[in-house]
Amino acid sequence: MNSEKKAKLFGTDGIRGKAGIFPLDSQSVRAIGSSLARHLKERTNSDRPSVLVGRDTRESGAEIERDLIAGVVAAGGEIESAGVITTPGVAYLTRSLPADAGVVISASHNPYQDNGIKIFEPSGRKLADQIERQIEKDIHEAPDETDSAAADDSERHHHRTAELVQRYVNYLEHDVANDLSLNGMRVVIDCANGAAFEIAPRLFVELGAEVIAINNQPTGRNINLNCGSLHIDMLQERVVAESAALGVAFDGDADRALFVDADGRFVDGDATMWVLANYMQSRGELRDDLVVATTMTNLGLEVALRSRGIKLTRTDVGDKYVLDELLRSHAALGGEQSGHIIFPAISLAGDGLITALRLLSVMCDEDKSLADLTREFTRYPQILLNVRVREKVPFEDLPSVHSLAGRIEHDLGERGRLVLRYSGTEPLARVMIEGEDKDQVETQARVLADLIRAEIGAAEA
Repeated sequence: MNSEKKAKLFGTDGIRGKAGIFPLDSQSVRAIGSSLARHLKERTNSDRPSVLVGRDTRESGAEIERDLIAGVVAAGGEIESAGVITTPGVAYLTRSLPADAGVVISASHNPYQDNGIKIFEPSGRKLADQIERQIEKDIHEAPDETDSAAADDSERHHHRTAELVQRYVNYLEHDVANDLSLNGMRVVIDCANGAAFEIAPRLFVELGAEVIAINNQPTGRNINLNCGSLHIDMLQERVVAESAALGVAFDGDADRALFVDADGRFVDGDATMWVLANYMQSRGELRDDLVVATTMTNLGLEVALRSRGIKLTRTDVGDKYVLDELLRSHAALGGEQSGHIIFPAISLAGDGLITALRLLSVMCDEDKSLADLTREFTRYPQILLNVRVREKVPFEDLPSVHSLAGRIEHDLGERGRLVLRYSGTEPLARVMIEGEDKDQVETQARVLADLIRAEIGAAEA
C-alpha cells in the first residue's frame, strides 16, 4: 500500500480530488459504494439498504455515478438516481423518501476537472465521522479488481429522475416558499452552469417571477467557469442592465447563494444573515437572539447584530461545524460569508434555493428593496489571500510565520482580527485580516502571505 492510499480521504465536505485519480478512480469509487452498502446493512439490519444518488453537471459525474451504483448493487444495496440535482436536493430526498443514505457527486465550487463524493444521513446531516473512517479503511483495503457485473441488475437500480426532481421543486415552492408570489418581480439568476441550471429558473418562474437565467448552458466543462458565486461581476452588470430587483448567484452544487441588489451592489452571506436575523427576531423566530457564524464572518456583522441585542457565536470554517453548533445551541439561523446559510427548522443542509426564497420573502413581507434591508450593515475592511502550499505544516511549527502572526494580532488589538488556517478541501493556506484601516490590513495580509509562500509555497502550475 503506497503512502497516498494511507492518507485521510474525507475532508470537511466529503471526498474531493481530481476525477479519475485516486480516490476518485473507478476502483475506489466502486469500493466506496460497496463499503457504504455493507455499513448500511449493519446499521439498518436490512438485507437491501437503499441509497439515493445525485450529481452536478461535470463531465466526470456520469461515470463516477455508474461506478458508485456498481459498488452499491454488488454489495446487495438498492440505489436510485435523481440525475442532475443540487446537493441539498439530495439531502431533502434522502430524508423524505426516505433512503438509508444519500450520495452527492460534486466538487461544489471547484473547477470541472475536480469531483467529489459526499454522503448524507437520512436526517440530512453529513455522514458521521466514524462511518467515514470505516469507508476509508475499506477503500485502502479494496482488491485490485472489483466485480462490476452487478451494475446491470436493474431490479436494484431505479431511475425516476424527473419525478424526484419535481418532488424537490414542489417542496421548495409549497412548503418552503409557502406559495410566495413574485408576480411582477424581475430576477437574474446565475446558475454557474451547474446543478441548479434547470431547477432554479423553473422554481422562480412557477412563483411568478420574470426570470433572466444566465450561465445555464452546462457543457460538462464550464461549471463555475468565470460565473456563479465565485465570479459576481457578470451578475452585477446584468442586474443593472435589466433593471432587475435582485440577482442570485449559485455555486456548482447550489448549496450556497450570494446576491446582488437592484443597484448592482454585492450582498454576501454576512449581509444576508443580517437581513434574515433582523426579520426572524421581529417575528419571534430567532431563538435566544443567537446567530451562528464562522471565524471568517466579518467583524461588522458581529457589531451590527450586537446593536440589536443579537449574539454571534463563531465556529471553525465549514457548514458542518456551523450545523453542529446550531444543533448544540438550538439556534435558528447560522451560516458562512460564502453564502452557506442553514435554517435547521427547515433543513439541516445549506440550500442556496431556500436561502434565496427566504430572502425574497423578507423583501416581499417588508415591502423593501434589498438595498434598504442591508443599509444599516457596515462591513469592516477585510482581505482574504490564498497561498498554494506543498504541505499543510501547522503554523505554530513555522517560527517566522507564528511570530509575524502574533505581532499582527497585537497591532490589530480589539479593532481587528487575524484568521490563519488551511483549506479543508484544497492545498491552500488562507490569510484573512480585517480591521478599521483598509491599507493597513492589506499590507499586513500580503506580508504574511508572502512569508508563508516563502516557507511552504508550492510551485505555480
